[in-house]
Amino acid sequence: MAGYRQYCPVARATAIVADRWTPLILRELLAGSRHFNSIHRGLPGISRSLLVSRLRHLEDSGVVERRAGTRANATEYVLTEAGKDLKPVLERLGAWGARWAFGEPTAQELDPVLLLWKIHQRVRRHLLPSARTVVEFDLSGPRGRRLWLVLQPDEVSVCLKPPGCDPHLVVRAGVRLLYQVWLGELDYAAAVRCGGLVVEGPRALVRALPRWLMWSPMAQFVRATGRLAGGQWPRVTPGAAGSRPEEAPESPSAPKARR
Repeated sequence: MAGYRQYCPVARATAIVADRWTPLILRELLAGSRHFNSIHRGLPGISRSLLVSRLRHLEDSGVVERRAGTRANATEYVLTEAGKDLKPVLERLGAWGARWAFGEPTAQELDPVLLLWKIHQRVRRHLLPSARTVVEFDLSGPRGRRLWLVLQPDEVSVCLKPPGCDPHLVVRAGVRLLYQVWLGELDYAAAVRCGGLVVEGPRALVRALPRWLMWSPMAQFVRATGRLAGGQWPRVTPGAAGSRPEEAPESPSAPKARR
């Protein structure tokens, strides 16, 4: 990668971590992804060749270490101390983005497969039942579809096709609304109360589901703003899951996927 020919810490750091896609690659590594395919699934817009190039650059820069995995012919990408030290940097970048650059989502940004992939990275596995639990997500709206989480204490996976058994829980919501809950803009309990988020299944599992999920690490920053730059997202009205939301008044102060 070309440098900036400036003897400055900001210039040196930028040459390593500020190329297109690199901060998001670091986000995936910090979220726990270690294998190439897992990193790639969290970044569906990047080509495999570019991801190879970016990982090699991070390795050469001492940010990532490549190791032999526990499985045969499996390579793991692990953050070094220098890489782990970037966590507060990305958190501050996310906090800035939540305050100043986070407005209405575009249709292309509301990707249900990517959303479920992100959710699967943030499961409190120690709280899961010992038996395998299957959660079906019946997501409505543009790009809506059915997806499945297969939850076990030792592994959580995403299924793009039915996993071969009946689900223990069914979650019904609009893709847009589930993104709001994931990002902390809409409280889970409030989404359930208004009928925008419906969870069906045994009462004990229904009550346990929100405790299993940690939601986005960016949710704390979105909640801290109390609004989104450029105005609130539409609020849902009581009714069936996936119903068309009602526009909220603008704030006066607003300036291993299985196939």
